[in-house]
Amino acid sequence: MAETSNERLHALDAVRGFALIAGIVFHASVSFLAGPKGVPLWIVTDSQPSVALGVIFHVLHIFRMTTFFLIAGFFAHLTFHRRGAKGFIADRAKRIAVPLLVGWPILFAVIVVVTIWAAVSAAHGRPLPPPPKYPGFPTFPLTHLWFLYLLLWLYAATLLIRTLVARLDQAGRLRAGVDRVVGLAAAHPVGLVLLAAPTALAFLATPSWLPWFGVPTPDSSLVPNLAASVAYFSAFGFGWLLHRQTALLAAWRRLWPANLALALGFTIAELALVGLTPAINPPVGAARLALAALYPLAAWSWTLALIGLALRYLSDFSPARRYIADASYWLYLIHLPIVMALQVVVAPLAWPALLKFAGILAVAFPLMLASYQLLVRHSFIGAILNGPRESRSRASRTAPVAAPQGAQP
Repeated sequence: MAETSNERLHALDAVRGFALIAGIVFHASVSFLAGPKGVPLWIVTDSQPSVALGVIFHVLHIFRMTTFFLIAGFFAHLTFHRRGAKGFIADRAKRIAVPLLVGWPILFAVIVVVTIWAAVSAAHGRPLPPPPKYPGFPTFPLTHLWFLYLLLWLYAATLLIRTLVARLDQAGRLRAGVDRVVGLAAAHPVGLVLLAAPTALAFLATPSWLPWFGVPTPDSSLVPNLAASVAYFSAFGFGWLLHRQTALLAAWRRLWPANLALALGFTIAELALVGLTPAINPPVGAARLALAALYPLAAWSWTLALIGLALRYLSDFSPARRYIADASYWLYLIHLPIVMALQVVVAPLAWPALLKFAGILAVAFPLMLASYQLLVRHSFIGAILNGPRESRSRASRTAPVAAPQGAQP
């Protein structure tokens, strides 16, 4: 029987927007990392490093992209069943491929300008070092828009797998078995281990893996790295399959306190092993095994806890939350050069790090929200990113979230 309640749509919209906003906070904190002396960890290095902001950076990175890709998979399955294969491809091309192809050249050019400014500012009048030699294909500076590029890979892979499964499993036995596994992973205590295992194995298969920086960001190559591919395809695929059985979300709603307690416990244990400041050497031995297990366990615990918390308290329609959810995509697309420029401005100041960090956010968010309201929300850009406003408003109140139980994957 089809689920027609739209409460989950509001909750998941809120979490998706939170994940993108968390990414902005994450990038705002990176210039304050207290890394080893003489080893730059970011384009801008602040004069007042902060262990506290380093912990914020680390913890946000544990779960923000796992959460985002799980919800992306959930909504992708919803869109596929609303629009069909051709409609889905056209919609994703409009909402994902177009912003990537149009936005990347503009944002990359601005980021290059800010990077040069940061280098000149840090040199204090000394000659600048020569730029590094570009290694060529498949290396490519995707910048923070790598998530759009990876989404296109995930859509293509999922549609291919779905086509093969539909042809080879006409009786539906394989899909029924997969549904049982998804149900186990979503609602049973052992499910957390099942969800975390692929990423843990991918970490162990990556000799250069640095646990302090989590999943290696696939932002510098047109071929995504193994750990990111496994971690984010696992989350996306699970979200896609979860939409076949949306009743499973009730368990997350009920168990959010337990999942939050697990998330805190795994995170504290992981930080106790990896340390509070960036470690730039791969761990070895038992520490490597423990961190490979703890990190994805923490990531999935946070994801389940945040979604469950949203389902419990944010399931009703809120114009303010809807506005933030709509705006978050635009904000994330444009935020990096703005945040970097503000980091350059405050980097030499002898102010407390937390004050400078708060100042970056206090300036960046109003600027970005103003640009959304004035340039995007009522324009063709907003229609590309989020769909026409009338249809978004109508969908937010009336659209069913779930596909029929047992629907095609």
